[in-house]
Amino acid sequence: MNPEWIKMFQDLQADREYQREINKIIDQEFNKIKNEFIEEFMNHPITQEIKGGIAATNISGTLGGITNLYSFIGFDEGTDPIRPIEELLKKSNYRIIYNNKSVDATVIFDIPTAAQIFEITPMPWAIGRSWARGIETGISGLGYYLKKTKNSRSGLGVQSTTQQIRPGAAFRNSKYISDLINRFNKELKQLNKLNI
Repeated sequence: MNPEWIKMFQDLQADREYQREINKIIDQEFNKIKNEFIEEFMNHPITQEIKGGIAATNISGTLGGITNLYSFIGFDEGTDPIRPIEELLKKSNYRIIYNNKSVDATVIFDIPTAAQIFEITPMPWAIGRSWARGIETGISGLGYYLKKTKNSRSGLGVQSTTQQIRPGAAFRNSKYISDLINRFNKELKQLNKLNI
């Protein structure tokens, strides 16, 4: 590129008004994608079912209608397991790096990884396991699930320790966090290709 053009672009990038305009455009687009993503997460059948607590129906289809995810996973009655994920997603942000040598700008996105979400979604009864990961990889014990309020963590059911109640009943794995985060990343990569 012509040295005079390079100098012109470098001067433009150093201009505060230009940077404010760039920030404004990126901010609008980023927040649009971020808000759409959070809305998609909050409306996901898995999320909706867990948010519904022990009164929810098995709209995710993961349990064959035997019970709901809130009770089966065994969340403590009255807790909101979705909130930590929602709060982490809301912290998603970005920063713009201007490169004078290549006369372009790069947007660095700071969004949670699936692994980070798995870390803040512990299984209530199994240290080191994530219920959000379990949704994708499988959660055992559905055949031993017994609807019973006494001694129930969630207030709706317990796991039988003596015999299998429903032979052949199995948890149905579902796409969830990993799939959502991958699609969020793809959307943001498109944003980085904007010609401004």
